[in-house]
Amino acid sequence: MDLEEAAGLDGCNIGQKFLKIMMPLTRSSMVSLGIFTALFAFKDLMWPMIVCTNSATTTLSAGLAKMQGQYGSDYPTMMASAVLAVIPMIVIYVIFQKQFVEGIATSGGKL
Repeated sequence: MDLEEAAGLDGCNIGQKFLKIMMPLTRSSMVSLGIFTALFAFKDLMWPMIVCTNSATTTLSAGLAKMQGQYGSDYPTMMASAVLAVIPMIVIYVIFQKQFVEGIATSGGKL
């Protein structure tokens, strides 16, 4: 509240207060939220298996689940596919690692 009041005294309107004061303070938390949202959407299994009946339009996690056979499975192919499916999330984490750690560290405490 003090930062918002100081910005108002300096002549900022509501939009400028939000964009120049509040948004930079919550950037790391928003990046963490974005990473978690992308991860949960990426790992979603049940809904894509119900909706996508065509194997050409299925997601990675549903495709991996469909690779397992009833009586036998090709484990080397499944493991190679699982490694390829993990790579996008690792790349996203490496790119946003600093913001991710800051967002997790600051979200639990009082600022």
